[in-house]
Amino acid sequence: MKKIILLLVTVFAFSFANAQESGMTKATFSKGDMWLEGGITLTTGDSSNDYFALTPKFGYFLDEKWAVGADFNISSVSYLPNSNNLDKSSSYGIGVFARYYFLNLGNFKAFGEAGLGYNHTKLEYMNGSTNMNNGIKANIDLGINYFFTPKWAATFTLAEILSYNNANPENGSSTSDLVINVNLFNNVFAQPKFGLLYKW
Repeated sequence: MKKIILLLVTVFAFSFANAQESGMTKATFSKGDMWLEGGITLTTGDSSNDYFALTPKFGYFLDEKWAVGADFNISSVSYLPNSNNLDKSSSYGIGVFARYYFLNLGNFKAFGEAGLGYNHTKLEYMNGSTNMNNGIKANIDLGINYFFTPKWAATFTLAEILSYNNANPENGSSTSDLVINVNLFNNVFAQPKFGLLYKW
């Protein structure tokens, strides 16, 4: 149900924005342009873990199609009773990325992005013990920006084509997970990530 509502809201927003676009200056990219982008995720409820995440990014355009940047993320989770006896976890990560805009349809800009970074996670258990995880993350994503003004855009990350996470816990064995998903037609809007972008 949430997916359907999100899809309807997205379609409505795009339709409304297209109706306004005729009198609006088109957004353009050029060398030296910069942007701030990010999203906030908040989940709470009686039947779900309490979750908060903040994911800001900074980007710099090398030309009208290529951009590079850095990202930072923080998150925290308070768990419902579970078999692992986890109470809370908190994490932060830093990374770098390169973004290529391969499609320009007026104020719609489609991009591919590849990133690499570091994650640190602290796990807290019900018995008072803790465990630290340090790891490497990598990703290749597809997304869309829609500029509803020449400076402001909505961002949708539609598909995570590749993601890699390596974790080295303080107590326990190292793990590595690689996910490759090229079945884009099934996962577009399955779990889209929405954010806002400001360009100057």
